[in-house]
Amino acid sequence: MGRAIALARDRMGQTWPNPAVGCVIVRDGEIVSEAATAPGGRPHAEEQAVPAAGDRARGATAYVTMEPCGARSSGRTSCSHFLMDAGIGRVVVAAVDPSPFASGRGVDRLTKAGLQVETGLLSAEAAVLYEGYLHRVETGRPMVRISADGTGFDARFAASAKADLTTELKRLGEAGYTRVWVSPGELADALAEQGLLTL
Repeated sequence: MGRAIALARDRMGQTWPNPAVGCVIVRDGEIVSEAATAPGGRPHAEEQAVPAAGDRARGATAYVTMEPCGARSSGRTSCSHFLMDAGIGRVVVAAVDPSPFASGRGVDRLTKAGLQVETGLLSAEAAVLYEGYLHRVETGRPMVRISADGTGFDARFAASAKADLTTELKRLGEAGYTRVWVSPGELADALAEQGLLTL
């Protein structure tokens, strides 16, 4: 799972509008394939790692940083189905996905299909990957932090400090942004005063 988290962390800020997810497939103690969400959010980690594993996926364990989707907004094959169809025997998940396309549905589908499913492994370490995503699900707005260069963020937040900042951020949330950054200064101060800046 540590390897899966490292793969996902390397993609943070590149996978908007989807969260960065890492998937590592292990059989007989050996990594047979690994992948992370592609830049632009597709393909998902599992739909890359499963085909790469080929026949070695049968009976293997998949370590995934976020719950595999139970359905896709695009209508394409879900990551849960990729894992089931490949014959994966066990799925270990760091973080459960609160989105309407997962929200336990992925875990439920895998369990009903007879796969062994475990959740919560290295969840604290995986939390940084999804704090912005969870923030958007809960508030409708991306998380905003001060950054010197924006590494790992979806985009820079640029607005007048006198603008309706909540509305501006909700627009970004509706567009799928989860983590945006600002430089220190007037805008950051205005966000902090309105309780919109995450420290």
